[in-house]
Amino acid sequence: MNKEEISGLEPAKRTTRTKQRRRQAAGKTVPEPKGVMKAAAIDRFGPPSVLKLHELPMPEPGPREVLIALHASGVGVWDADIRGGWWPGKRPKFPLVLGTDGAGIVAVKGARVRSFGVGDRVWAYEFLNPKCGFYAEYVAVNAGHVGRVPRRLDLLHAGAATVTGLTALQGIDDHLRVRRGETVLIFGASGAVGTLAVQFAKRRGARVLGTATGSKATQLVRQLGASGVIDARKPRGIEQLPELAPDGIDAVLALVGGEALERCLDLVRPGGRVAYPNGVEPEPKRRQEFRLQSYDAAGGRREFTNLARAVDEARLRVPIAAVYPLAQAAKAHERVERGQVAGRIALRIRQG
Repeated sequence: MNKEEISGLEPAKRTTRTKQRRRQAAGKTVPEPKGVMKAAAIDRFGPPSVLKLHELPMPEPGPREVLIALHASGVGVWDADIRGGWWPGKRPKFPLVLGTDGAGIVAVKGARVRSFGVGDRVWAYEFLNPKCGFYAEYVAVNAGHVGRVPRRLDLLHAGAATVTGLTALQGIDDHLRVRRGETVLIFGASGAVGTLAVQFAKRRGARVLGTATGSKATQLVRQLGASGVIDARKPRGIEQLPELAPDGIDAVLALVGGEALERCLDLVRPGGRVAYPNGVEPEPKRRQEFRLQSYDAAGGRREFTNLARAVDEARLRVPIAAVYPLAQAAKAHERVERGQVAGRIALRIRQG
């Protein structure tokens, strides 16, 4: 935050002068919470235009929660699904703040939180967070779903890589158990999860193949470490796959479904592995030749620790397709719905 932003913030009710002096002594620039905040929220389900900037009460962190002053939030297709009307269970309470993940600075910590201190750089993931989504200046999150941001990432790129990084790493490490020397196909390699999965698979010493559409996306996937890239939408593209993997494919991370994926799965070796995040449609068809597993990304302490380690080991690059200010969240959703996004779309909430 710049000096003008800091001077315009009011102290939180529970922030004492002693705490303020400690923050200054530690050299930490911590945005002081106030009673209200700006947030991108919807008052009803509908098209991107229903997503508007609101002024809402700031969430109060519970004893096991931290209040994060968000600098950036990721924008995903699942956010667009929720905005359009998908919701599990009963109808939600409006206005509804969207967003499942982001990064920022701990502004307040609950009385029972020991893992984090005020001023820590953190990223967090909470699907359908009960208090508030991440398209906001502040979010209160259970401390068990928060991790420390690796030094090599700034808060913008960390906010863009939180849930996508967890999804990519757990697909490669936990569900496919990729090993050195194996041939791995990332189907949908130019997307928000795929661009990170390519790098995590390379970290394991695998030979990585990917699918991408268009010259720019193809070039990006190659730059990230893929040995070969095909356009699975073109017949000639899939015909190239046996040439790139003459001995077959050991593992596939499927991030897009459909006929083209099924044709690629014909090349999976007997005893191979295929994994895909829940939400991929149509789901890959089960076959006797290989093991098929779906999964949801987990965001606990162990998972964030593993992600931070993998980010450093892989020297991770986080491709960002576009950055929008919080007030233009509707435009970010319009871009998501146009498709063919190379990397992830992010909302910049604060500078720094």
